[in-house]
Amino acid sequence: MTIGTGIGGGGLSSGKLLHGLIHPEMGHIRLPHDLARDPFPGACPYHGDCLEGLASGPALEKRWGARAETLPPDHPAWKLEARYLALALVNFICTLSPQRIILGGGVMEQAQLFPLIRREVQQLLNGYVQSPVIIENIDAYIVPPGLGKRAGVLGAIALAETVT
Repeated sequence: MTIGTGIGGGGLSSGKLLHGLIHPEMGHIRLPHDLARDPFPGACPYHGDCLEGLASGPALEKRWGARAETLPPDHPAWKLEARYLALALVNFICTLSPQRIILGGGVMEQAQLFPLIRREVQQLLNGYVQSPVIIENIDAYIVPPGLGKRAGVLGAIALAETVT
């Protein structure tokens, strides 16, 4: 998944991209939105408070009045961001059962997010998924892209090579 100006994601099964009626719209899933904790209505022009409307870079900026990269590591934005991303990941874990989750994009350049997200995922799963990788080695399960900032461009090239 990429979390930046929007939120997008893709899945691979047997080495092939998942595709159906349209491309996967992982950023537009609906999440529980605790309006008492977070009264922000969301920034998505279609759904308001879908994942992208609550957790994308523009949503962070609209909610907090500052660009995400200017917020300090201890800002309350990051705990809330981790909660929304973890809620989404738990849904994907339960429906797609991925072997690994890779989180990239500008928002994920905040290193403090990874431990927060991993902890939230484990709490939300509450022992339901009994896989050692989630229980004992979640640091190797929810990871940043190994190719860093080049992942998007190189992924696009790899995808283009599959088109016949």
